[in-house]
Amino acid sequence: MSRKPPGQPKSCALLAPIEAWFELQGWTPLPFQRQCWQAYLAGESGLIQVPTGSGKTYAAVMGPIAELLAEPSPGLRLLYLTPLRALSRDLALAIQQPIEAMGWPLRVGIRNGDTSSYERGKQLRSPPEILITTPESLSLLLANPKAPALFAGLQAVVLDEWHELMGSKRGSQTELCLSWLRSQQPGLRTWAISATIGNLDEAARSALGAGSEPHLITAPIARATEIRSLLPETIDGFPWAGHLGLRRYEDLVAALEPGVSTLLFTNTRNQAERWHQCLRYACPEMEHALALHHSAIDRAEREAIEAGVKAGALRWVVCTSSLDLGVDFQPVERVVQIGSAKNVARLLQRAGRSAHLPGGTSQVLFMPTHALELLELSALRRGLSEGLVEARRPPTAPIDVLLQHLTSLACGPGFEPAQALATVRSAWSYRQLSDSDWQWCLRFLEHGGDCLGAYPRYRKLERDGDLYLVKEKAIARMHRLHIGTITADRAVTVRFVRGAVLGHVEETFIGRLKAGDVFFFAGRQLEFVRLREMTAHVKASSKKSSTVPAWSGGQMALSDLLSQHLRAEVDRCARALAGEAKLDSPELMALEPLLQRQVQLSRLPRQHELLVEVCNSREGSHLYAYPFEGRFVHEGLGFLWAWRLARHQPSTITVSVNDYGFELLAPKNYPFEELFEIHAEELLDDSDLKVDLEQAINLSELCRRRFRAIAQISGLVLNGYPGQSKSGGQLQISAALLFDVFSRHEPANRLLAQARSEVLTDQLDLPRITLALQRLQRCRLQLERTARPGPLAFPLLAERLNNRMSNESLLDRLQRLIKDAGAAEGS
Repeated sequence: MSRKPPGQPKSCALLAPIEAWFELQGWTPLPFQRQCWQAYLAGESGLIQVPTGSGKTYAAVMGPIAELLAEPSPGLRLLYLTPLRALSRDLALAIQQPIEAMGWPLRVGIRNGDTSSYERGKQLRSPPEILITTPESLSLLLANPKAPALFAGLQAVVLDEWHELMGSKRGSQTELCLSWLRSQQPGLRTWAISATIGNLDEAARSALGAGSEPHLITAPIARATEIRSLLPETIDGFPWAGHLGLRRYEDLVAALEPGVSTLLFTNTRNQAERWHQCLRYACPEMEHALALHHSAIDRAEREAIEAGVKAGALRWVVCTSSLDLGVDFQPVERVVQIGSAKNVARLLQRAGRSAHLPGGTSQVLFMPTHALELLELSALRRGLSEGLVEARRPPTAPIDVLLQHLTSLACGPGFEPAQALATVRSAWSYRQLSDSDWQWCLRFLEHGGDCLGAYPRYRKLERDGDLYLVKEKAIARMHRLHIGTITADRAVTVRFVRGAVLGHVEETFIGRLKAGDVFFFAGRQLEFVRLREMTAHVKASSKKSSTVPAWSGGQMALSDLLSQHLRAEVDRCARALAGEAKLDSPELMALEPLLQRQVQLSRLPRQHELLVEVCNSREGSHLYAYPFEGRFVHEGLGFLWAWRLARHQPSTITVSVNDYGFELLAPKNYPFEELFEIHAEELLDDSDLKVDLEQAINLSELCRRRFRAIAQISGLVLNGYPGQSKSGGQLQISAALLFDVFSRHEPANRLLAQARSEVLTDQLDLPRITLALQRLQRCRLQLERTARPGPLAFPLLAERLNNRMSNESLLDRLQRLIKDAGAAEGS
């Protein structure tokens, strides 16, 4: 071996094989990549944030690989965690490429839910040096008694797409697993990879653990993003025309090119199904080059679609966030965003799927689903130009995840309470875990808490000297089957009567079908045959149907960052129509007729104003408020205002919300105007907000629903063995029974408290509601009496109509209302 030149850093000699491979490829390592390799070899941990497609993977793994080549030894040395199983194959290929080209003596393994039992056993007997896995599979490894031996030589962990994990319980699960790994290997180095995140320092500390000093690596790599909107030829002041955008499909088809590889992103699976169906019938010549991709479609089908995109065989793919993350799609030339992305970071992530290579320019075509979304895109443009992206906040010490983690450790090597507490507190999200919460968790797992001690399956932990262990094999087996924090409504498998699995839909959708009904799913027209043991048997059908499954949890709300930009955009429009500014984006210029109509009927609010409109119709009395704070905040504000108004004038008040505001509908002659003028200050008061929200909303029922997911994660409610899964109704009954028992006999139960906290903080977004009320208190209130709902109000009316059962289609009802509005203006 040749000696390194005098004065040459040790890392330069170690990196020689890496540099040689880059040279073989005709590449020059980017400065941020070399910076990351040298920081790793110097013993540091940190976070890498550079634009998508800039070479982050090689920045994170080549330092550890250089060390492995310099100091070879058998066993697992590098653990690579990814949030999606679909990413594992691409990552393995990317890492294997230099290994095979250079003949390095390293093995790469993949371990996730798709890995065969034979391969899993082989990995335990002879671990690869590099293992790519998911948070769930890592937790499962920790639940194995061989875990200490498996990880005895671990030197590095890479966290891919950390921004995707850290804002969820999967992130908390990952933090706890890493805290245990660090307790076994104090010198363990951790490097997180993130493309788009606002709170960079907090993201790094959550990845590295409490007390860490992360090395932050960013790079001034300019990644150009070109956005073009499909603007309608005319906008006449009716923003509800073209509901869901499907009526303008011809504009989209005209903008698409058969030879240009394109990903068409929608925000929901239901929307993806509808747009795929639309394009399939509009462009029959694209039958074999058009595909549909979302998480409810069977894994094998999704993998075939991904392979088809990479090979260039598939040119157009309608998809959801299932293709948001870092799957390497270099052939993709353009991205279409159907409807507002609602989030700056999400648009950046999706834009990065096109031209996925250093120096590429992302091409984004925006297809609005209603006219007011042009306001959102104009706001998104400005947000992107200012380089701002949303922050993601990790959950605060979720008890259900901790209970699952402790049970996993007890199924594996076991844990000693005092040492385990210190280890858990080294995880960022649990750094302030109280002694009382910790003792409650141990008592709950060992004795079943105050209520469940009579049932052996809830007494999971047993003492063995200083260690807590799970000694009952049946409990350990059931726990390993249910590790994970992803909970969803019970899924029914959709399978051909004589053939393959297509995917899964929710039980509630299948429950409404009868034999012979036809629906559209996974890009196919299907006839429902029968339901047996949570499997819906179907057959292909030539009958036409527009019925598409709906999945819960699909609605997205404006982020707080985009809400701020949207309010600024509305202010800019108000000043432009007053002659104080200009409409300076293509979207705003296209919206001018609609904006003019709003000013004629009412007004456009400035940033320091809150616009409230009241009017009467045949339906009753209406109040419309426009805080521009996002759907979830408006839901809380709407119910809060309805309850506070009803205290002064009792009545039944219906609430409808969207991202721009909310509508209160009361019976005819309800005095909204008088009540608002008298009690406006009370409506905006935040001093008793939590108490009033609990009165305004059926908080107990919301907590009961949230408790179901918490009970699943904590191991209180089990789905049963594979092939013997419980229905959603059975799960709900089990969780509801436990909820009632705890409420009556153990009101201080930590899982009950967690359910209440999650409803208030996550579902109702109490912190944002509080900030919104405080902002609105500083605003000048503008109360306008209008003759009829205006352009800002009509989408709220459409939202309410869409949620109402009627034998008249939504489109027919909207067109009738448009006709009535036109007749009223002409009279």
